Amino acid sequence: MNILICIKQVPDMESKFKINGEGTWYDRADLAWRMNEYDEYAVEQAVRLKEQLPNSDLTVLCIGQDQASESIKKALAMGCDKGVHIADPDSSQREPIAIATMIAGFAKEELFDIIFTGMQSQDRGSAQVGVMVAELLGIPAVTTIVDFSYDENTGAIQVKRELEGGSKALVTATTPVVLTCQLGLNTPRYPTLPNIMKAKKKELRTVLPAPAAVDARQETSACYFPEKKGGGLVLEGEIPELADKLIQLLKEKTSALA
Repeated sequence: MNILICIKQVPDMESKFKINGEGTWYDRADLAWRMNEYDEYAVEQAVRLKEQLPNSDLTVLCIGQDQASESIKKALAMGCDKGVHIADPDSSQREPIAIATMIAGFAKEELFDIIFTGMQSQDRGSAQVGVMVAELLGIPAVTTIVDFSYDENTGAIQVKRELEGGSKALVTATTPVVLTCQLGLNTPRYPTLPNIMKAKKKELRTVLPAPAAVDARQETSACYFPEKKGGGLVLEGEIPELADKLIQLLKEKTSALA
């Protein structure tokens, strides 16, 4: 089985963020970087499928600046076979359709059976790229999967999708298909030292992005931290006393009881 895993390198959410000079995104300087958490679940599921089907071939793809190759190396150390880095220094400025177009442009030549992606990225959080890739390739997509199984006899893929309110939907699909992975799908493994050393010998090729096939439809005009507001007031005491205090505050500070 030919499998593609799409990952993204994002800042560690514990980093101290600053707005860049243009005021349109975060400043990349002095940030720690990691593989997008949702994508770790996608990598783990692909590796588990390879353990079930040893003849499978796992390609991990990442779009971004030079340092994005570090996240690819982690995926290789987790068990992927080869990596592809689409070197795009402006990837953080691309809207989802542009990113999806790059991925689909690569994938359409390779005839992948399954494409795993994270449900969304931790920085943009659009949750659009996976389904757009499926649309551009003309294949089905199943999103927010929290359980996965593959039947070797029938070739059927059975997944559970997370829905609103804690409900789940059981979906059966066949290849080719795009699957976007939700947190909790599995427990991503930590790369062992021997596998980290093996990853250094695996293929990792860098390619340039194809010319944009779509015009930009949106741009970020401003990015800023939420304004700090006044602190809250905690009322203490018995319930009748609290009610009286609350009514008095509403009269003094709002027009609700005017």
